[in-house]
Amino acid sequence: MTKQGLEKVRVFSLGGVGEIGKNMYVIEVGDDLIVIDSGLMFPDDDMLGVDVVIPDISYLLENKHRVKGIILTHGHEDHIGAVPYVIKQLNVPLYGTKLTLGIVKEKLKENGLDKNVDFKIINNKTKLIIGTTTVNIFRTNHSIPDSVGVCIETNQGSIVHTGDFKFDQNPVDGVYSDIGKMAEIGENGVLCLLSDSTNAERPGVSVSESAIGQGITDAFYTAKGRVIVATFASNIHRIQQVVNASISTKRKVAVSGRSMEKIVSIAIELGYLNVPTDTLIKIQDVERYEDDELTILTTGSQGEPMSALSRMAKGAHKQIAIRPTDTIIISATPIPGNEKSVTKIVDLLYRTGAEVVFGQKNVHTTGHGCQEELKLMLNLMKPKYFIPIHGEFRMQHIHSQLAHTCGVKKEHTFLIDKGDVVEFTNNEARINGKVHSGNVLIDGIGIGDVGNIVLRDRRLLSKDGILVVVVTLNKANNAIVSGPDIISRGFVYVRESETLLEEANKLVTVTLNKCIDDNINEWSALKSNIRDALSRFLFEQTRRRPMILPIIMEV
Repeated sequence: MTKQGLEKVRVFSLGGVGEIGKNMYVIEVGDDLIVIDSGLMFPDDDMLGVDVVIPDISYLLENKHRVKGIILTHGHEDHIGAVPYVIKQLNVPLYGTKLTLGIVKEKLKENGLDKNVDFKIINNKTKLIIGTTTVNIFRTNHSIPDSVGVCIETNQGSIVHTGDFKFDQNPVDGVYSDIGKMAEIGENGVLCLLSDSTNAERPGVSVSESAIGQGITDAFYTAKGRVIVATFASNIHRIQQVVNASISTKRKVAVSGRSMEKIVSIAIELGYLNVPTDTLIKIQDVERYEDDELTILTTGSQGEPMSALSRMAKGAHKQIAIRPTDTIIISATPIPGNEKSVTKIVDLLYRTGAEVVFGQKNVHTTGHGCQEELKLMLNLMKPKYFIPIHGEFRMQHIHSQLAHTCGVKKEHTFLIDKGDVVEFTNNEARINGKVHSGNVLIDGIGIGDVGNIVLRDRRLLSKDGILVVVVTLNKANNAIVSGPDIISRGFVYVRESETLLEEANKLVTVTLNKCIDDNINEWSALKSNIRDALSRFLFEQTRRRPMILPIIMEV
């Protein structure tokens, strides 16, 4: 359709709804296809061995010629983590603020992908033309600097994506949300608002990041020895406050953890972090200073098994062993799903005898707006239609109820799942079809080669183990030459289960001889008979169902 008529507008999510993380949203305006964010998600407990999860971009690849660019709202992993995987298949311009692109460039450099990417720096004064579509950018507050929201103009009205946001009335860096610009966008007419639902369940307003500075400084003044602070590597405002507290208590700051080192280095280089050169020391030099002269800034606030804090807690860190005189501040709350691993690390830290400051409001605040802030965004934008995004379904549901209290009609709210297409025609909206969506699992260097069948096998192996049956047959005279040999891994302890395995061995021999007598010599049939007979026998004897892997060799 030409620009003279009303453009057809379609909005859908490839990730980030009904889940925490993996944010990727697509806005189609006429023939232009604009992607907002490209994030990853950490695996669920049942995704055994999987490192990260990214969105399935099959639809974007099928419409590659229409994809005009990817706009990144900020530099958190759940919004930029999939960029290296996506940009390899979909080389389109990447739009982002200076800090966001600084972090992305480092990621792409690690993967050898930074050379041919078209980076386009944006800020809150930027007005873009992407394809034939006008895009406005507005500034938001979040737990990382340089966060923005996106306003895509169509001739039916604007589509607004808030990104992650809160309204901080006293931001650490003195940079405020563009409330005036948001109100102006609202006055000009918002067709549809896509808004962050993370804290839709929390009443009131979020605590200002600046208020946390005092709590951190108080903890520093009462600390007798070293202060070890674990926080998100990307929470630059929090890192700045740790640096400020260290300066006021005359401490040097050492950084531990690869991701923390990288982000601190990028933030200092780009001017987002102010650290005097004589304050920062190398982690290898900590032994040169007294304990009460040291702050150690580290990763591991989410209990990640290989993080620096985790290794410190287990006594496996090269430079830092936790001492009873240490004060450990965990300045973060667990991401949904990480509660168990965080609790385990906190427990290990307490066992060392150190002072642990965890779960206290004065050392952490959220980067996402609570209910009153979500309402403020709704009232500023005054959308005709509303799609709650970025959150699990219950968060989206509660956010939709907040929208009703702010004047959005119930029938104008869409609780979408991944792939659901909301289509706008003549200023009217409806769910119209579904595009292909889903999860792509990253395991090591394999992308998407681990699927449901592999995960099912891994679950079976982790549950009841494996039994390998090796037998050699002479096909000329249909006789067993050697074996059967039975190897058990994760099923039973061999030395204590000799009788069981001997009986299993006899059963396999009997089964094979019966098959030979019945002229069954197809390998697949032989294996199936062995598997069925052994499975029944072992379940009767042990009430377990190990994976049975028959291996038949021929001489």
